[in-house]
Amino acid sequence: MLNLDFTQQAVIKTSQMDWISSPSAGVLRKPLARSDVEGAHVTSIVKYEKGASFSAHNHPLGEEIFVLEGVFSDETGDFGRGSYIRNPPGSRHIPFSNQGCTIFVKLNQFNPHDNKQVRIDTTTTEWQPGIGGLQVLPLHEFEQEHIALVKWPRGERFQPHRHFGGEEILVLSGEFQDEHGRYPAKTWIRSPHMSEHHPFVEEETVIFVKTGHLPI
Repeated sequence: MLNLDFTQQAVIKTSQMDWISSPSAGVLRKPLARSDVEGAHVTSIVKYEKGASFSAHNHPLGEEIFVLEGVFSDETGDFGRGSYIRNPPGSRHIPFSNQGCTIFVKLNQFNPHDNKQVRIDTTTTEWQPGIGGLQVLPLHEFEQEHIALVKWPRGERFQPHRHFGGEEILVLSGEFQDEHGRYPAKTWIRSPHMSEHHPFVEEETVIFVKTGHLPI
């Protein structure tokens, strides 16, 4: 198992990781958290080389995708950079990429009652004002779980706070910081239930963030 102790913080600078092969030719990955069983609990960065595809597979407890680069496709459509996708529990698809792509993917981690399919192009969706100078682009929520993009303006500081149900961040651009460290673009951070920090930025920074989804 990899990073499945949800009582511990995990921090991975994914730009420093090597790509490893997957069961499908031309599909590479950087595992961030996973069980020992192929296709069970997985969080990873996945790269499809041009023309690569993955065999048909089921999502017993859902699949969540954010497209980082290129165009990701399946039988439901083509999804460019900035696309957010949720395939509900019990769904099935055959993913591929004609031009190549890189995605952040979380597999089999949904609440079994969270059955909403989601398709959002964040490049054409309007940002909403958040606390202080933050801007927020909500992506999905179910019970206590919330997922959003958050844009931090240069020099922004957020009040110290705790994470009920944990917090998970992928830094998309800029550099996120708190009293524990500095997290440049492509860093993945997972903090446990009731962890606490005082985050801030020195430059404009955009993060993908999930809260309330980890074991309590």
